[in-house]
Amino acid sequence: MDTCHVIIVDDEVLVRQGIKYLLNWENEGFQIVGEASDGKEALELIERLQPHIVITDIVMPAMDGAELTSIVKARYPQIEMIILSSFGEFEYVRSTFQSGVADYILKPKLEADQLLAALKRAARKIPTLQLVGAGEDDAQKVKQMIDKLMSGYDTEVNIEAVRHIFPYSSFRLLGADLKQLPGKSMEQHSRTMWLERIAAELEGIAEFAAYQPVPTDPNMVALLINMDSGDWQRLLTPVRNLAGWTAAKLPEVCWTVGDPFSSIGELYSHYQNSFMKLCAYRFYLPIGQNLIMRSELPKLAPQEPQFNMNHFTEQMSRNRFESALEELFQYVSAAAAYYVTDVFAFKSFLGNIIFNITILLGRLQLDTRPLEEAKYSYFKAINEAPHVSVAVRQLHAFIDEVNVALAMMKKQTSGNPNMTMLLAYIREHYAEPISLTEIANHFHFNPSYLSSFFAAHNKEGFSEYLNRIRVEKAADLLQEADTSISEISGMVGYSDHSYFTKVFKKLMGVSPSQYRKQHLHTKRDLP
Repeated sequence: MDTCHVIIVDDEVLVRQGIKYLLNWENEGFQIVGEASDGKEALELIERLQPHIVITDIVMPAMDGAELTSIVKARYPQIEMIILSSFGEFEYVRSTFQSGVADYILKPKLEADQLLAALKRAARKIPTLQLVGAGEDDAQKVKQMIDKLMSGYDTEVNIEAVRHIFPYSSFRLLGADLKQLPGKSMEQHSRTMWLERIAAELEGIAEFAAYQPVPTDPNMVALLINMDSGDWQRLLTPVRNLAGWTAAKLPEVCWTVGDPFSSIGELYSHYQNSFMKLCAYRFYLPIGQNLIMRSELPKLAPQEPQFNMNHFTEQMSRNRFESALEELFQYVSAAAAYYVTDVFAFKSFLGNIIFNITILLGRLQLDTRPLEEAKYSYFKAINEAPHVSVAVRQLHAFIDEVNVALAMMKKQTSGNPNMTMLLAYIREHYAEPISLTEIANHFHFNPSYLSSFFAAHNKEGFSEYLNRIRVEKAADLLQEADTSISEISGMVGYSDHSYFTKVFKKLMGVSPSQYRKQHLHTKRDLP
């Protein structure tokens, strides 16, 4: 017997709360597994939770109940819809019946008996569902408890029921990551099939173990296993059999054996903070590894690899490209082996590097249009990469394009070695009180000749170029909050703070203080 899972959708919080407290849901065989404030939010929940029934208001922002009903019945015809409406909306509600709505209820007349009757009528239309009454047994109580825990709800643990179903001292999760299965394979292998296969392998240790499926997202299948602490070695044989079976037939599938925990009340936090992290290590582990257990993970480096972005930026700004890129790839190689790193953080780093290199090369007057156009495809490919090797390959492909652009830049400037030397000197000494005359004296040029030479071989004049280098460096420093703007103006070569502010605003469009506020605000908004 199964509990009927329900989602409530209404843009009014009070209405949702009223519905939640209108019934003793679990005693009647129903469970509210989620709630949403509009149709778009509801669709995401429905895809993730796969409820039996959706109760939805008809008039909502973003996506109304009629559109939501049409989409849900098209995508998930097995889900029953109950519409809530006010008196003047019946003609609007009538259109939803064409989509297959199970029932509708007028909000002003919403009462417990009417709601329960509508729910039971809808539930009777679901062939696989048999509602549970007040005389449910311990197995059903524990199943409901697991469902509620895995939905993130606080629930009281029925110790007696748990002891009857799970009589042993310790728990573990065993699960399969199905994200990389091709669409066709995913369709051919239902959740039930996976659970049946796991149960078949566990038959050999049935006298030492108890187990129960747990609800997960559609890309996972998982079982909660209960055994005594000293018996966990017995689990290795069926687990290796499962891994061997999928390695031969479906190599995209990876199995994970979670760490032990002692109370079923820890299920949700353990699933989120331990088991799912173990599963995520697959991104870094060798391709083809289809079984993850903490005891068999590779040894980690003693410290997490660190990357000095400021030093990398400085090296790139000084045309020390080979040295900068060598440091980058050394870090990426070390980070790729440090498998406990958050996958999103690693992918974000690769994307940020591509973004920053494009900006840095633009500052060096390189034609970065091809890189600008290509970078978004690299962002997308890295974000979708199923394995670290695929993500790193995208970075290498981008750097190949960078090297082509650098080679073209060297070819273009090879006929003007003096110009290259002058630009490098300015980038090296921008923080000093340098002038065109001082540079001319340093390189033994006539100052008036040097001015004409600079203008003829560079798209900016000397002053414009020097100001741009200084302002760009100041912009980098302003991104941190621990140095005053007055100090920064001196650090980048300006003795007159008001002049620095004027030049900065002319080139950047905002004052230094506004630029700092914008950047720090953006940083706070980042996840």
